[in-house]
Amino acid sequence: MAKNSTASLFPSAEPARRLNLLARSAASAPLDSTGHLTQYRPIQTRSAISRVQSKRGLPFTHAINPYRGCEFACRYCYARYAHEFLELTPEDFERIIYFKENAGWLAARELARLKPGTEIALGTATDPWQPIERRQRITRSILQAFAKTSGFSLGIVTKSTLILRDIDLLKEISRRHALTVHLTVTTMDTELARLLEPRAPRPDLRMWVVRRLREAGIRAGVLCSPIIPGITDSRKSIGAVAEAAAGAGASFFAANPLFLQPCSLPTFFKFVEEHFPGQLDAYRRRYGASAFVSAEYRKRIADLVNALCREYKLGRRHQPMPPARENRLPELVQIQTRMQAQLPFSA
Repeated sequence: MAKNSTASLFPSAEPARRLNLLARSAASAPLDSTGHLTQYRPIQTRSAISRVQSKRGLPFTHAINPYRGCEFACRYCYARYAHEFLELTPEDFERIIYFKENAGWLAARELARLKPGTEIALGTATDPWQPIERRQRITRSILQAFAKTSGFSLGIVTKSTLILRDIDLLKEISRRHALTVHLTVTTMDTELARLLEPRAPRPDLRMWVVRRLREAGIRAGVLCSPIIPGITDSRKSIGAVAEAAAGAGASFFAANPLFLQPCSLPTFFKFVEEHFPGQLDAYRRRYGASAFVSAEYRKRIADLVNALCREYKLGRRHQPMPPARENRLPELVQIQTRMQAQLPFSA
């Protein structure tokens, strides 16, 4: 029998596939602990702050992601591609979470080398306050590094109520840097949110976080993103998020249509087929050739968002807003103050 035939009959005899350096590091990472359908593993990293290489005109030049993978399991998440670098599947993105143990120490060293005014984003690919952060406190260690420096522009994106644990550091960072916190809220429909973002906190809890951050004097607003065609793109749906954002005293309101990476297509299309089967063919046509929606669709959403911002007197992401106390709505503050003691840091 030929040598190559023997190898095909006995897979163990085939040469081992060589993994890239990052994938080798991930493959050798020991199991730290487990959660609900999730493994947590440490991973070695040489840098906490990465230079952003993108042609999409992003409003930041550097990014920080304390974790690889995200337990919130959002069906539309574009960042599933990140696990391909580890030679894992997109489904592993929410099942195997890697944490960067020395990220705080690295961040402190790297911030010392960056120029004042550098625009940095925290949480571009995974949520910095996902459940594992309760124990690992890696995001907090990074915030501690920022609290000892000054002069940067820091944008934070999260869905998590756990961010309020670190409000002491956020207040200090806001004093030293240009800080903007974005709470992502795709819909105010709790049942739909649970389908879209199975393990993320409820929409009303996220709005409560916006209120708490604003009362602390921190610039915080709402990202109604992604806008999901045929599912959350009606004026009623987007308007409900805008109205809630205004009620929470949000500094700004913004929204962007769904960006669907090829690695996310199977997961998202499975979600559509199960819960919105009548939309499946439309999605195949819309995203079959591009990860982006058409220019016409983007304009329609932009016009609608602009109209809602005017209606609810909401600011824009890149417009400075008055301090929180100048924007407060007394009757809503009184109502939410009574609620705050009853709202947990959970979904």
